[in-house]
Amino acid sequence: MPRLPSLRPFAVQAFALVLLAFSLLFAAATARAEEEFLDPNVAFKFSARMADPQTIAVTYEIADKYYMYREPFAFSATGATLGTPQLPAGKVKYDETFQKDVETYRKVVTITIPVQADGMFTLKAVSQGCADAGLCYSPQEATARLVGGGSGPAMSLPGAADPVSPAGPATPATGDAPGSELSGIASVLGGGKLLVILPAFLLLGLGLAFTPCVLPMVPILSSIIVGEGAQVKRSRGFVLSVAYSLGMAIVYTALGVAAGLIGEGLAATLQNPWVLGAVALLMVVMALSMFGFYNLQLPAGLQTRLAGASGRQSSGKLAGVFAMGAISALIVGPCVAAPLAGALVYISQTRDVLVGGAALFAMAVGMSIPLLLVGVSAGSLLPRAGSWMEAVKKFFGVLMLAMALWLVSPVIPPAAQMIGWTALFLGYGFYLLRAHRHFAAMALGAAFAILGAIQLVGVATGGRDALAPLAHLGVGAPKHGLTFTRIKTVEQLDAALANANGKTVMLDFYADWCVSCIEMEKLTFVDERVQAKLNNTLLLQVDVTANDEADRAMLKRFTLFGPPAIILFDNTGQEIADSRVIGYQAPDKFLTSLSRLN
Repeated sequence: MPRLPSLRPFAVQAFALVLLAFSLLFAAATARAEEEFLDPNVAFKFSARMADPQTIAVTYEIADKYYMYREPFAFSATGATLGTPQLPAGKVKYDETFQKDVETYRKVVTITIPVQADGMFTLKAVSQGCADAGLCYSPQEATARLVGGGSGPAMSLPGAADPVSPAGPATPATGDAPGSELSGIASVLGGGKLLVILPAFLLLGLGLAFTPCVLPMVPILSSIIVGEGAQVKRSRGFVLSVAYSLGMAIVYTALGVAAGLIGEGLAATLQNPWVLGAVALLMVVMALSMFGFYNLQLPAGLQTRLAGASGRQSSGKLAGVFAMGAISALIVGPCVAAPLAGALVYISQTRDVLVGGAALFAMAVGMSIPLLLVGVSAGSLLPRAGSWMEAVKKFFGVLMLAMALWLVSPVIPPAAQMIGWTALFLGYGFYLLRAHRHFAAMALGAAFAILGAIQLVGVATGGRDALAPLAHLGVGAPKHGLTFTRIKTVEQLDAALANANGKTVMLDFYADWCVSCIEMEKLTFVDERVQAKLNNTLLLQVDVTANDEADRAMLKRFTLFGPPAIILFDNTGQEIADSRVIGYQAPDKFLTSLSRLN
C-alpha cells in the first residue's frame, strides 16, 4: 500500500504557515491602527460647567477630521428648568445624506443654556457628529450633574457620557424584556475577574460545541483516533484529543485577539475560496486514508526510532494532530456568536489582550470538551478490530467528505453542490447495500441511495437548492421568507432610518459565505410568527459578502466583527438598547429578541 510522504514535515510546515499568517495579521493591526474611526467619546469630548449661577456652559472638543451638526443638539434637565440654548453660528455645507444645507462645527463649540435651579440637578445633552472619512455616528447622549444657584464645576456621572448609539456601549435595559446575551457578556468581562470570566466562558464554549461550525471537528478527531486501528487505547485517544484541542484553542485565541486589535472580523478573510478549498482538500486527503488508499503516518522505520526515543508516543504523530487542530481553527473562527463577539468588542475597546485572550482560550477549551470525551472513550466505545472497525473507518471517511463539501458550499455553484451530494449519497448507499447483509446496514444504505436519487432528480430538472431539491417541482416547496430592502452604505442606512415614517426598523447583516445567515433565512425568517411580529417593521439588509470598504464601514459603525448580526431600531431611528442578535437564533428565541420592538 503506498504511503504519503512524512507527516511531520507537512505538520511543521502547516503550523509554520498558520503562525506566519498570525504574524501578518498583527502587523496589519498595527498598520491599520491609524485608519480606525475614533470612539465617539474621544471624537466629541463632552464637558459642562456653571458659567454663572443661572447659565450652563456646555463644551464639545471635536477631533481633527471630525465635525458636529448644529441642528441635532437637544438639552433637558431633571431638577431644573432650562431656557432656550444659545448655539453659535456654524459653517454651512451641503450634506448629501440629508439633501440640504446644514450647519456644522469643528475644533470646539460652546453652547450656553439659561437655567433656573436651586441645588443639584442633572443635565442631559444629545448631539450628533460625523467623520470626514464617511462615517456618521448616531445621536449620542451625555449626562452631567451640576449645582445651580451658585458657581461650581460640573460633576460627571459615572458612565454619563456613554453614547446610546450603535457606535458605543448600549445603555442598560429597561422594562421587562430580558437583557441581551451581549450585555451579560460585557458585564462579565468588564469586571476583569478571571475567576469569574474563565468558568463563564468555558460554559459558553460548551454551548457552542454543538453548533454547525464546531461539530465538524468531531469527525475529524474521530477519524484520527479510528486511524490508529486496533492499538488505540483510552490513554492514546486522550493524548491525541488533547494535542488536537490545544492546536485549535491556541490558534483560535490568536485569531480572535488579532481580530479584536485590528478592529474588524476575519470571517471574510477566512471564508474566501482559497482558504476553504485548502481545508476541504485536506479533509478529502484524510477521508481517502479512511478508505484505505494510503496511511497518513510516518514511515515505519522512523516511527520505530521515534517510539523508542520517546518510550510511549510518536512525536511526529502528535505534531501532525496538533497541526490539524490548528487548521481546524479556521473552521471555527468565522463563526460569530455572542460570546465571541463580546470578547472581540472588549479587546477592540480596551486593548486588554490578557483578559480578552483568556476568555477566548477558555471558550475554546469549552468547545473542546466533546473532543476530549471522544478521546477518553476511544478505547471502549470504538471497535478494536475486524469488519466493524473497517465499517466505522469508512463511515468517518464519508463524514470527512461531507464536511469538505459543506465547507466549500458557500463558494461553489448550487448545481455543483447538488452533484456533490448526489455522488456522496449514492456512492455510500450502494456501498452499504453491496458490502453488508445486515438489515440495519441495508436500510441505511437504501436511505442514502434515496437521498442521492432525490438530489439527482432535482439537479437534472433544474433544481438549485440542496436543502429542497424538488421545490421547483412543487414537492416540499420552502416557505416564503422575509423580504428585505438591500442597502450598501452608511449614508443609505441613515436616509432609510430618517424616512421610516415612524416604523420600527430591523437591520440584518448577511453574507453568502455565512452559514448561520443561511440558517436564519431558511429556518427562522420563514416562521409565520416571526413574519407576523415584523409585519409593521421596515426590514433592511446589508450584504457584506464582498468585504469591501463600504461593508467594513457598515460593520465598524456598529462595532461588529462579521455576520450574522441583527440591529433593532425604535420608531425614532435609535438603536434599542440591549437588543442585538448575534449568531443564529431559532424562531422561539428570536421572537423573544423581537419583543423589544414593542
